[in-house]
Amino acid sequence: MDKPKSAVALRYQAEDAAPTLIAKGQGLVAEQIIARAREAGIFVHESKELVSLLMQLDLDQQIPPQLYQAVAEVLAWVYKIERGM
Repeated sequence: MDKPKSAVALRYQAEDAAPTLIAKGQGLVAEQIIARAREAGIFVHESKELVSLLMQLDLDQQIPPQLYQAVAEVLAWVYKIERGM
């Protein structure tokens, strides 16, 4: 049997020291997180490995320094897409 799909949502604003985990879930909750992001026009990036690591965090927790590089790469990807590059 396949493991249920997992999803997380991060928020990052310029004044924040690091991105913050604002939602996480598996199965139906994961599907709702993804659906709401898409409805809001937020790009969805799929990375099972990164999601697995972020699922270990508590809600409203900033990502740890060990994940800065991986999350920065995703944010750079989103920035390029939003700018139409």
